[in-house]
Amino acid sequence: MKSGDIAEWYSGRSILITGGTGFMGKVLLEKLLRACPGIKCIYILCRAKRGFSPAARVSEIVKLPLFDRLRKENPGVLKKLVAVEGDLTAQDLGLRPDQKQVLNQEVSVVINGAASLRLEWGLKAAVESNTLGTLRVLELAAQMSKLEALVHLSTAFCHCEYETLEEVTYPSPANPHDIIRVCQWMDDTTLEIITPRLLGPHPNCYTYSKRLAESLVSEYGAIIPCAIARPSIVTPALREPMPGWVDSLNGPVGVVVGAGKGVIRSMLCGEHNKAEVIPVDVAINAIIAIAHKRATQHMELEDPVPAYNISCGEVAPITWGEVLKRGKSFGYNYPFESILWYPNGTIRTNRLIHGLVVILLQVLPAYFIDFLMVLFRQKRFMVRVQKRISVGMEVLQYFTMRNWHFKSDRTRALTDGMSERDRQTFFLANVEYDVDEYLVNIVLGARQYCMKEPLSSLPTARKHLMWLFWLDCATKAVLAVLLGWLLMGWIETTRSFLDYSGVQLQRMPFIKVFIPK
Repeated sequence: MKSGDIAEWYSGRSILITGGTGFMGKVLLEKLLRACPGIKCIYILCRAKRGFSPAARVSEIVKLPLFDRLRKENPGVLKKLVAVEGDLTAQDLGLRPDQKQVLNQEVSVVINGAASLRLEWGLKAAVESNTLGTLRVLELAAQMSKLEALVHLSTAFCHCEYETLEEVTYPSPANPHDIIRVCQWMDDTTLEIITPRLLGPHPNCYTYSKRLAESLVSEYGAIIPCAIARPSIVTPALREPMPGWVDSLNGPVGVVVGAGKGVIRSMLCGEHNKAEVIPVDVAINAIIAIAHKRATQHMELEDPVPAYNISCGEVAPITWGEVLKRGKSFGYNYPFESILWYPNGTIRTNRLIHGLVVILLQVLPAYFIDFLMVLFRQKRFMVRVQKRISVGMEVLQYFTMRNWHFKSDRTRALTDGMSERDRQTFFLANVEYDVDEYLVNIVLGARQYCMKEPLSSLPTARKHLMWLFWLDCATKAVLAVLLGWLLMGWIETTRSFLDYSGVQLQRMPFIKVFIPK
């Protein structure tokens, strides 16, 4: 890498990005334009959605606070974003012949970040989007005359039977082409029946379909220069473009918001399990560096498709218990607006107790609130919210109830050959983590960017939180008295019943039984 900076290498090259409208995709677009201003063009494959054309969607994206810095410092570079209408679930990605010709002649780097994160999806939908979609991208990339690197975004959890994940490609549990064909011709009912057998140790169709996609990338490694990037759980930005940036409620951020609003009271999670997470800006830096390295360094024949595990577990280790303990205090200091109940949830490993808490403190209150909404002729929402939370938590808890160890030597070694300038621009293992500061930024980021709650509302929110605290204490006191009264009544009733039974038995001489008075 001594021959030049990463930014210099990207200068004059065109890039195709799939998934550019997602959480990670937006951060990738912003970082490429800001750190590599000499880049020729960034093609963004996206589809029309909710009445917005691909070009209109990209225009809306660059208006986000995420791009504030670029709009002030170098607004002209935003013109290098070019929307290309396409769809991973369509034949030939839904591209017109003229679009394919442009991409085949211009693109030097492909970053395949598109994937469905609907962890509750069935096998057919997951394979269509994540596996077959990846195959279509690979087929397109194989026709590109200038292609120098393709980076496929996978997930560190797609090899879930390995608690220690090495930075290697693993054999596939099935032939991905066979699974694609099965999903295309088999009816939904039969496919649903055989899905558990196909998934094996996988908790959902998402991780299974992503693992099959890795196998396809490995196949094409003999044809095109490929690399696999495996981020762990992606969390809000550590530093760039602004601390705490996030616009997705997937993963831990959804838990932060749900717990902060008082609607999540319990979560299955191992207190001493290591939190394998990665800030989004660190993950994006790694992806940009991986593409550069794959294009500029010859890969040995025994490792034609290098894999990179991207996680901070070995750099800044922390347990879920520590995250909860510290995060709770920051949640009280920077509360959300419109909290429904005093946020005092916790993590558990006992599924029975967790289930009881969810029923008593989440499900039943949701039905009660919706009942009140009906009485006041308002729109019901809480039961629907709880169902969505239940689906999301059920999937997430699979990962938080296990201890994972992701080796990241190869990823951390990306900085070894970098210039000092690149080490600062594309920070990876050399970044310092102030955990408390980062947790505060996560809470504030979720508050501002996801929930659209300005910091000016914090004083009012703190007053509301204090009111809820005393209401929570009063409610617990009343419940304690009520339970005590019921318990005493039950004891007295039981004692009277036993006394009565004893008298009746003593009147029966044929039954010799000793009953103490």
